Amino acid sequence: MKIIILGAGQVGGTLAEHLADEQNDITVVDEQTSTLKRLAERLDVRTVLGNGAHPSTLMDAGAENADMLIAVTDSDEINMLACSVAFTLYRTPTKISRVRSASYLVEHHALFESGAIPVDVIIGPEQLVTTNIEQLIANPGSLQVLDFAGGRIRLVAVKALAGGPIVGRELQEIREHMPRVDTRVAAIFRAGGDPIIPEGTTVVEPNDEVFFIAAREHIREVTSELRKIDKPYHRVMIAGGGNIGATLAQRLEKQYQVKVIERSHDRCRTLSDLLEDSIVLHGSGNEPLLLKQENIENTDVFCALTDNDESNIMMSMLAKKLGAAKVITLITNAAYADLISEEIDIAISPQQVTISSLLMHVRQGDISAVHSLRRGAAEAIELTAHGDARSSKVVGRRLDELSLPSSVTVGAILRGDRVLIAHDDVVVEANDHVILFLTKRTQISAVEKLFAVGFGFI
Repeated sequence: MKIIILGAGQVGGTLAEHLADEQNDITVVDEQTSTLKRLAERLDVRTVLGNGAHPSTLMDAGAENADMLIAVTDSDEINMLACSVAFTLYRTPTKISRVRSASYLVEHHALFESGAIPVDVIIGPEQLVTTNIEQLIANPGSLQVLDFAGGRIRLVAVKALAGGPIVGRELQEIREHMPRVDTRVAAIFRAGGDPIIPEGTTVVEPNDEVFFIAAREHIREVTSELRKIDKPYHRVMIAGGGNIGATLAQRLEKQYQVKVIERSHDRCRTLSDLLEDSIVLHGSGNEPLLLKQENIENTDVFCALTDNDESNIMMSMLAKKLGAAKVITLITNAAYADLISEEIDIAISPQQVTISSLLMHVRQGDISAVHSLRRGAAEAIELTAHGDARSSKVVGRRLDELSLPSSVTVGAILRGDRVLIAHDDVVVEANDHVILFLTKRTQISAVEKLFAVGFGFI
């Protein structure tokens, strides 16, 4: 597939890295020579210097025969205009634009669905990050919560702790503990070692990062097998009243006691008008006295959501030291994510959340969801099986008969409204939604080929 990426920043650069590994023809456009040079030194991609919205730049990038344009520059206006120019001049089949401003998003129907601005897919990073954090708060004890099959199936990551009923025991004992609950552990990540593709005899150790898949209604029961179940959260403190912080407070304030700390006095006034039940505090999350006055020691979740990574990290460490039960930290610099200490429970990467949404539209085949995991090292996807036993390599076959790479496991299947947890004797049927977990992202091409419909396979 020939893909043009506008913007070589953190999202564009990381996306180019994902796609270049998968034998796509990638061209990256940016206005910074140094940024393009660094990208070209480590990736097999073509680079073009210029403004992505200019017709001459798009022509140089090969827009006349591109299959897809992905506009992820820092400017909403350049992104949208580039899509419009690509459609008008070159009839580019698929146009994806990152749009951050709420002013555009609230007019989504009039601007985009009507065709006034020819964008096929809108990616809103702030909304994606907010939903991600909201899921973590709604599922105490989880490190990551990912929805598949319209939310009927969830893939959840938790850290196994000593004292959990199944910790120190074989995975097959889960069924003995919970005979009415079906689940599958998709992968285990153990510090200092390679990912483990689990079997029934695999023993879960303390501090293992365990990814399991189950129907949405069973998530809490399975989590309780791996760690002492966390009590539901009630008190949430948000440091940073920008777009993400404000939207999160709006979504949470009817169910939780929410406090928002914001440094800008003018922004505090705006937040006070916007929020109905939240408490808005003028100050900084770096002020120990303020945190103590607001009972940080009784706070269930502290969220550091400013646009400054260093500030977010320091605030989170301070909040944890002063007694916050859980801290969630927004970190955009990937290098920092590897350096954070144990004081920070969960680091949220906006670019990884955004890339997950983008990959769903780039992957080959009928894909309903893609989630990038562990900073891009692993991936989970939802594919629809098509064809029949003659035209498909998966339809009509038992799961243990599929020629899956060793690093790929099937977690579950949605068949109509039924959730089927993956077991060897399950037979794949046409139109099944199959959820797969890949501990090595490089195997995605093999999975796409396996699910491709052809003729004469039998």
